[in-house]
Formats: sequence, C-alpha cells, structure tokens
Amino acid sequence: MVDDEENITFLLDAALRHFGFEVRLAATGREALQAGGGFRPDVVLLDVMLPDLDGFEVVRRMRLEGAKVPVLFLTARDAVEDKVRGLTLGGDDYVTKPFSLEEVVARVQAILRRQGMATQSSR
Repeated sequence: MVDDEENITFLLDAALRHFGFEVRLAATGREALQAGGGFRPDVVLLDVMLPDLDGFEVVRRMRLEGAKVPVLFLTARDAVEDKVRGLTLGGDDYVTKPFSLEEVVARVQAILRRQGMATQSSR
C-alpha cells in the first residue's frame, strides 16, 4: 500500500491484516518503486497524490519495467479524466476518498479472484 496519509494507511493496514493479507507500506512513489524490486505483491493499493512521484507516474514506470501486478488506485481525485488516465496507464480499479474499508477489501478480493488467486475469506 502506497499512501502518505498515516491515518489511511493505519486503518487500511489493520483492515487488510484482519482479512489475512500481508501488508507492506510505502509513503512515497520512490519508496514504492524501490520496494517493488525486492517484494512481489499480489496487488498494489496506490494513492495518486504522493509527495514525490504521483501514482500515475509510479504505475507508468512499473509497467515500463514489465510489472504486471494489479493496481487499485485510492485517491481524492474524482474527476472522470483522472479515473480514465489511471485505468489507461494500467490501473485495474479506482476508488475515491473517502471510501469504506469494507469496499476496499472487497475490491482487493475481486481483483485477486480475477487473477485466479483465492483469498482467505473466499476459500
């Protein structure tokens, strides 16, 4: 999960762990790109508005490097143009803030099902 808002990362981290997910956190786009080299996540939750590289640039670089990991954007940017841009660059889903924790967990589980991966609550 990549987000610079500590309250969001705290809540999502707790919710995802509750459902059996292993979570790794990054607060900047550069941290996310560096962490991706040594860790192969099943899905990335990515904020668009980060303090260094925005989430769109992070996904663009990930895709250029050949990373096929699914990406769920979590962002306050709710304009249609932003949603289209995120999905066009390689995002798999787009959720706007504020969001419910249950919805984000359900969307992560749906992404994993589409990838052929079972989740703890869907087994």
